[in-house]
Amino acid sequence: MLLRALVLIALCVSTTALAQPAEDLRDVMSARAYGMGGAYRALGLGTDAIMGNPAAMVLYPSYRVEGTGAWDTRRKEGLLGVSVVDAATSRLGMGVDYHWVSVGRGGARASAHLSSMGVGMPISQALMLGATVRYLRMSGQSRFANSVTGDAGLILRLSPSLMAGFSAHNIVDTGNEELTRYYSAHVGVMTGLLTLAGDVRADFTTNDTKTFTYHGGLEYILGELFPVRMGYSYDGFTRTSQISTGLGFMSEGGGGLDFGYRHDLGGPKGRMLALTIKLNMN
Repeated sequence: MLLRALVLIALCVSTTALAQPAEDLRDVMSARAYGMGGAYRALGLGTDAIMGNPAAMVLYPSYRVEGTGAWDTRRKEGLLGVSVVDAATSRLGMGVDYHWVSVGRGGARASAHLSSMGVGMPISQALMLGATVRYLRMSGQSRFANSVTGDAGLILRLSPSLMAGFSAHNIVDTGNEELTRYYSAHVGVMTGLLTLAGDVRADFTTNDTKTFTYHGGLEYILGELFPVRMGYSYDGFTRTSQISTGLGFMSEGGGGLDFGYRHDLGGPKGRMLALTIKLNMN
């Protein structure tokens, strides 16, 4: 009886460690970001800045439109999203983002509608600030949310090629396990055709303990048209690693395609495929 009780407790603890509802929505990004291991918040090169660090929207003033689809062939989870950023019309950059996300399996499956509106402002050539308001509506047999929260962030341009940033997410406490608070520190280096990026996420709320998630990635542009990407991440909740890769195409007119693939090494054993179609106008 004692042995059975110990086994049952161990199973419950391991299940709790693996099932983190908050992580599902933190995993929403573009195919480019998936290919770089989730390290993208300091770069400001896509509309995913709205979700990552809104201050990064004004790093490179332009008008951007992106559509992304992703599907995990093992976990049977996926997302569809569209986003627009206008950082060219005025000094104030603004962006809107909508994602539909399907998470869970069987009776635990839920659908989430995630809508965000962000604003970024350059205080100087070296300092950018930003904020995002987010609305989540989720429905499922065991998961439900109808909440509003927000993010805030800053970006420091330390040199023409070096950026560093910090962001706080889900600042408004909704009491919803899907929107627990977390923080991110990130850095990006862009030297001509090579880009390097790193991102650390810290969660001090979920499970009443400290949980860190690490992301790192690189991109090299071949022939000034074809980006090749690689990345690595470590999930502190599931205690598993992920490797990723990606390819892209950049047209001379400002459009392009990005493809990303992420492979779980253990844990949920996910196999994520992602595609982003984008348009960029200066």
